[in-house]
Amino acid sequence: MNLGLEDKVALVCGSSRGLGRAVADELAAEGASLALCSRDADRLAATARELEQATGAEVLSVAADLTIAGEPTRVVQTCLEHFGRLDILVANTGGPPAGTHETLRPADWNQATGLLLSSTVELATNALPAMKSRGWGRILAVTSVAARQPVDNLMLSNSLRAAVTGFAETLAREVAKDGITVNTILPGYTRTERVTELNEANATREGVEPAEIQARLEAEIPLGRLAEPREFAALAAFLVSERAGYITGGAFPVDGGWLRGLF
Repeated sequence: MNLGLEDKVALVCGSSRGLGRAVADELAAEGASLALCSRDADRLAATARELEQATGAEVLSVAADLTIAGEPTRVVQTCLEHFGRLDILVANTGGPPAGTHETLRPADWNQATGLLLSSTVELATNALPAMKSRGWGRILAVTSVAARQPVDNLMLSNSLRAAVTGFAETLAREVAKDGITVNTILPGYTRTERVTELNEANATREGVEPAEIQARLEAEIPLGRLAEPREFAALAAFLVSERAGYITGGAFPVDGGWLRGLF
């Protein structure tokens, strides 16, 4: 399937590892030019070199901490200055710390709000004018299955990823007339460093080994295994493509059947 991404420019945030890196790999393979964003400048530069060598794509790396107000604006502006356009925004960041209502402090909530919600709003706000000027755009926010079905010990993620979903679905209705789609994608338990970290946090809380936590997760997933990042990236690439032009305001899980709700 030709996704029609050969002449597009995509900004993929959180792209030095994990799900963001997998999405960057997929979009580069489809012929898109890329701006990559992450806090780890050295790792990000290495990712950019690897993608350029593997695919021949033009890749710009922009190191930034998206939790800091103004940094999302700088990242988008740097992309526009370099490429002269921005067609696709993949808003993705690392997850906030595990914790319960009793263990979390006001500073934790402020940090997580900046990480998950404020960064997405600021990125979209700055990307939209360039998309509107061309009458075409794709915004995809990476959330989590926790946005639909709360996960124990993930108070911050449960709360704020749901807020991102509300923002995205409302924005989708507002910008549809401009040829822009806005969707969210909900990763389930995937073989990434983030899931390893959460397994370790839960194992410490319960006084068990991380392997036991992972075994429990796999037992809850109808497909019986964790997802591979490339499986997540395949859907992400489709949702930001030409072929998905009539899909907007949706929230799409990639979870191996873990979610139990009908919607």
